[in-house]
Amino acid sequence: MRLQVLGCGDAFGSGGRFHTCFHVEAREGDGHGAFLIDCGASALIAIRRFGVDPNGIRTVFLTHLHGDHFGGLPWLILDGQLVSGRESPLTIVGPPGLRERLPAAMEVLFPGSSTAERRFPVEIVEIAAGHPVEVDGVRAEAFTMRHPSGAPAQALRLSRGGKVVAYTGDTEWVEDIVAAGHGADLMIAEGYTDTRPVKFHLDWATLRTRLPEIAPKRLMLTHMSPDMLAREPDGYIAAEDGLVVVF
Repeated sequence: MRLQVLGCGDAFGSGGRFHTCFHVEAREGDGHGAFLIDCGASALIAIRRFGVDPNGIRTVFLTHLHGDHFGGLPWLILDGQLVSGRESPLTIVGPPGLRERLPAAMEVLFPGSSTAERRFPVEIVEIAAGHPVEVDGVRAEAFTMRHPSGAPAQALRLSRGGKVVAYTGDTEWVEDIVAAGHGADLMIAEGYTDTRPVKFHLDWATLRTRLPEIAPKRLMLTHMSPDMLAREPDGYIAAEDGLVVVF
């Protein structure tokens, strides 16, 4: 699998980075197309900057419903309708509440857009912890995290073609992080601070003490605050916009 970081910033643009968005595709065509993990407000800008074909994105998997993680969907959908000429279906997988929040976001940003006729279908799939789903060749498992967002915040464990990528989303430490990331080919984890505890966010010191139990093959930290961005990476890949990881 090939993962490109389209955005790895926190909600406030620390380091001038785009909001969270990861683009994943098979190294060789498997017929299922690419998918996104999260689609923050700046996602379409990053898609253009890094030369990604938006029409090649078949599925978007969401960890939670904060704007820096799902706020780019209205632009992605409208781009498909008005600019990129999308015709293939787009499936959006996210926590319970997505079916109401997405049209609400679209109506706030572009009144009338949620009910406008489209040339392509947009399918919403809500995923609950303990109830895996399979969408476009990806098996998705959700794990309940601790990060208030008006709907459940979840870590995701995504499997395709024998490869596993896991992502904590935003959360303070919960025990289900171990199960979500265990043995993953690539685990992406929030590393908001180094040692300073911040409620509802994950610090590197806490995560590091539990890594032997999680045992991911590779670890990437993302969603970093300025103090983490200034830190020399030690035992992890530091996410950067545009970075490519093959696993």
